Order: sequence, then C-alpha cells, then structure tokens
Amino acid sequence: MKKTLGTLLCCLVLLSMLTHASASKKITVPLSMGGFTLNTPIESYDITRYDNFLKEELVTDIEGFHKGFISYGTCKQPGNIVRIKLKYADKSYKFFEELLKKYNDKFGSKAKYDGDSFGNVKAWKWSFSDENGRRVTLVLQHNLKDADESIGNTVKLSLPDELAAERKCFNKIGYRQQEESKKEESIRDWQTLLPQ
Repeated sequence: MKKTLGTLLCCLVLLSMLTHASASKKITVPLSMGGFTLNTPIESYDITRYDNFLKEELVTDIEGFHKGFISYGTCKQPGNIVRIKLKYADKSYKFFEELLKKYNDKFGSKAKYDGDSFGNVKAWKWSFSDENGRRVTLVLQHNLKDADESIGNTVKLSLPDELAAERKCFNKIGYRQQEESKKEESIRDWQTLLPQ
C-alpha cells in the first residue's frame, strides 16, 4: 500500500510539473506571413500589383440564383466571357437531385463524377464541343461541407481551352516568370516563410 501510494504521489508531482511547463509556454497567435499582416491596409505595403489573366464580375440579380461570377479574359481576347459560375438560391440536396435529373434529361447521362472521394462535394461534369470545335465543360455541384468551395448548389459553364489560352498569353508577358525568380531568390528567410 505504501509503495502504491508513493508511486501515485510521484506520478502526481511529475504530472503537475509537466502541466506547469506546458502552461507556461505561451503560444503567439499568428497574424503575419510573407511580410503581410492581417487587418492592415494594403496601401501600407510597397508591392507591385499585376492583373490576373481573368477578371470577374459579381452578379446578384438573376432569378433562381443567389449570385454568380462571370469571368472574362484580359489578354488574348480581352472582355470575352470564358466562364460562368452561378450559385442556385436553393441550397438543398433534394434540389440538387432534381437538378441532376433534369441535367441528365437535357444533356445526357454521360456525365463524369467530378466530386471528392469523401462525398463532401458532389459534382458531375459534362464535356461537349460546340459548332466551332471548342471544348465546353458544364459542372453541376452540391456542397454543404467544404468551406473552400461555394456552399450549396452551383453550376459552372466554361471554355477550358480559352481559359488556358488566356493564362498562356498572360504568362508570356513575363510577369509570372519575373516574380517566380524573385520569390526563389528570397526563400531563405524563415521569418518570411512561417506565420508570425
């Protein structure tokens, strides 16, 4: 009994020391990374701003939809719409199932499953060619779990080759290559690489 009590007392002292040691180490909440700090004005940084190969317009006045993003090119064919992404007003899975049936009736049931393997994001993708031979993709997606994706039901209609052409045109200008070489040269400072 004395031996057990002594062992128990020793364990309690050791546990107390470990708890005190871990409690005394204060964790700093990270607010900065890469030289930028959250909740500070962007104007306070000396950065070079570049446009992207696409611009997006937010639209909110489409019947049956909550909102949408219309993406258009800035380089090869400036102003031409290359992607339409619309979020349905009805977020329910039941509505998604109804939509999927109607999409299959209208576009055929040869869609390819394009969601994640866990079923958090369910997406079906149709691929077509228009009368000019351009590839067209149509994706119907349901998501209520993945916060990195749009929550609810969305549809994306895209011209993937035109998207790629816009990116290629933009990259030819040289902005990306210049920036990549600068980034590679400066990736030696751990203060910059880790959240602070």
